[in-house]
Amino acid sequence: MKLADKVVIVTGSSKGIGKEIAILLAENNAKVIVNYANSETEANETVNTIINRSGSAFAIKADVSKRKEVTHLFDKTIELYGKVDVLVNNAGVMNSKKLKDITENDFDHHFNVNVKGVYNTLQEAESKLADNGNIINISSSTVKLMLPTYAIYSATKAAVEQITRVFSKEIGRGISVNALAPGPTETELFLTGKSPEFIKTLSGMNAFNRLAKPIDIARVVLFLASDDSKWVSGQVIGANGAMV
Repeated sequence: MKLADKVVIVTGSSKGIGKEIAILLAENNAKVIVNYANSETEANETVNTIINRSGSAFAIKADVSKRKEVTHLFDKTIELYGKVDVLVNNAGVMNSKKLKDITENDFDHHFNVNVKGVYNTLQEAESKLADNGNIINISSSTVKLMLPTYAIYSATKAAVEQITRVFSKEIGRGISVNALAPGPTETELFLTGKSPEFIKTLSGMNAFNRLAKPIDIARVVLFLASDDSKWVSGQVIGANGAMV
């Protein structure tokens, strides 16, 4: 019952960590908006999972990199549920390449989704998030590492962390703003293109000798989305099993 009567937008929640977050928050009585940009089938499956477990959810399509679509996301949520209490900025893209191989399109795509997407949602939240609400921006523990091929992705997440810190002091109205930085997590986005040897190496870099499960990250989001976390704001919370 931690989130009873709270309305939550989870961006990029049709699959992966976002899906696990949406389901867990709904299990704790939140009314959840499952946002997606392209994966309509998966988004509807997430909604159906929540509804079949006696939860409440709707899927809303919106590309977070496009301001008009983000405005629609918030306005439609308020039309459906009357308010927005919690924003989880989970939508993101990742393409691992050496810096010399990154194209201008790669660069623009990463910053448009990972940084401009957060900028767009926070600007909407400034006036449309309910008083005493909670904002959780998903970063990455790669910000603290020097992993080859992660230069641009890590740069976008470093930007998210600094935006989080500054915005937490700007928004006011009792709203807490934090970033959550997961370590390597078993998702399609993360595992694609990685060799078993590389995955084994990453698994051995934390204290538990395994990759995180999406539920490991979702449980931290649950805390940050609840009133239990109210005195935590402007922080970057690492969820990486002591990797960094």
